Amino acid sequence: MRETLKDLYSNTLFQHVTDRLKEAYPAFDVNRFMGLVHDEAWEREEFKQRIRHITMALTDTLPASYPDAVQILKQVAPHFRGVEYVFFPDYVEVNGMEDLETSMEALAVFTHSSTAEFAVRPFIMQDQERMLTQMMTWARSEDEHLRRLASEGCRPRLPWAPQLPALIKDPRPALPILEQLKEDSSLYVRKSVANHLNDISKDHPELVLEIAAKWYGQHPLTDWIVRHALRSLLRKGDIRALAIFGYVELEELEGLEVRELRIKRSVIAMGDDLEFVFQVVNETGNPMALRIDYEIDYMKANGKLAPKRYKCSDKIYSPGSWKVEKKQSFKPISTRRFYSGDHRLHIVVNGKRLASMDFVLEGAE
Repeated sequence: MRETLKDLYSNTLFQHVTDRLKEAYPAFDVNRFMGLVHDEAWEREEFKQRIRHITMALTDTLPASYPDAVQILKQVAPHFRGVEYVFFPDYVEVNGMEDLETSMEALAVFTHSSTAEFAVRPFIMQDQERMLTQMMTWARSEDEHLRRLASEGCRPRLPWAPQLPALIKDPRPALPILEQLKEDSSLYVRKSVANHLNDISKDHPELVLEIAAKWYGQHPLTDWIVRHALRSLLRKGDIRALAIFGYVELEELEGLEVRELRIKRSVIAMGDDLEFVFQVVNETGNPMALRIDYEIDYMKANGKLAPKRYKCSDKIYSPGSWKVEKKQSFKPISTRRFYSGDHRLHIVVNGKRLASMDFVLEGAE
């Protein structure tokens, strides 16, 4: 079983890739390529380092002419698909910055094999205006992979990639691309548009709220984008974001309560689930749109508590009393380190904490 992404680079993978390279370019020196890959640094390298390592081995073994080398890779890349083949677009990033036309034609091919969202970013930083024109062309393509690349490639804070400082400072030059894609038929593309707007919301919440208010209610596919795009603001309980979806600010309302919050076990061990139940009581006399989250104040290494909010329920609650049951895992995960000690659970309705309860975690660090 593979333990990490870097383990995707098996001997079998290299065998398949070099067979195709040899077929497209008979002069390709397989032994030299494999020797360059499996040098003394290879075993110490992580996934992204290995991508660049393979790129440099290709650079040393393909023709010195960039257009000739790209033509070979364009024949080979369509035979492979997966994130492990991102070295195809990485080759363009490393070698093609001075030949924009050839590079853009290549990335349009290579984005199908893995993704060109990372490789396109240095080109944006080099000439943003020209690249955004190119990406608008992709946004109008019949190919969903190119339409997604148009949005994903210029996300200001794309994970695993260098940030785009100019678009972090002023994201408006990229907005026509998102406007073009706001009703896209492909979920693959719509997710990228939503993630792009969510990126922008971290630096320019007012701008994203303005876009969301304008877009929401115009088309079902766009409504999905808006809801997903505002997820960070919704998790923070931003009243303006909640209002777009019809959530009433509870300060303006009487008769909505959370009652009888109970935690099954007030002391849980590392690896257990925190199980809890509560009643949502709507005595307003009217159906209410409620976004219910739960928030856990996690103990940190410094002894302070840090909140993390999770979505619980998002629907219309008719008048009456409604039982809600949830659980949260405390099994070890790579993205969070747990610490023993006092923790706190909050039930948050339409951005407002309505009930809280303490519990203790044992057996962690």
